[in-house]
Amino acid sequence: MTASLTELLTESRQLGFLGPGPVEDHIWRAAAYLAAAPAPPARALDLGAGGGLPGLVLAATAWPETHWCFLDGMSRRTSFLERAVAKLGLADRVDVVTERAELTGHDPAHRGAYDLVVARSFAAPAVAAECAAPLLRPGGHLVVSEPPETPLAERWPAEGLAELGFGTPEAVAVPGPSGEEPTHLVRLELVAAPADRYPRRVGIPAKRPLF
Repeated sequence: MTASLTELLTESRQLGFLGPGPVEDHIWRAAAYLAAAPAPPARALDLGAGGGLPGLVLAATAWPETHWCFLDGMSRRTSFLERAVAKLGLADRVDVVTERAELTGHDPAHRGAYDLVVARSFAAPAVAAECAAPLLRPGGHLVVSEPPETPLAERWPAEGLAELGFGTPEAVAVPGPSGEEPTHLVRLELVAAPADRYPRRVGIPAKRPLF
């Protein structure tokens, strides 16, 4: 499994879906999301799953009972993900969906359906929060990668998050192997379902962010 996963992520980088650096580093940084999840989820969604991080790593190496949705708006990326899922033997518990998150959030099959939403380099905090909140059930969590140098309250203000039903954000720093820099994440719990109007129309969360 690990060899196949490494090969697939190497292909993902060649296709331009992953940034530079050793594939092994990408894998352990993706695995850091495990430490930020309160419990193994029954259903999880990777928001902007494109290059396979973190969703493909998590589905292939952890939580064997979890059913996943890999969501991305670009068919070129989801075509890669479909091939990767098949090669890793995950098709029985991983669905790949090609659609904008603003539309998926209003789909009854997905709205309020997930215990965990993960995202890596998906969008600015306000966009990620607005697109993720409608996908989560109350009590579910959003876990997002986060730059270490910015104060949490500046990027994730409590008032804006409360509008979407989220509670207070929590910073999670997961140590890396062999003295590597830690992976910085933010965890947010959905404490109340968001209003039906969220997410707004395609493109609006980025053009008119809530915070």
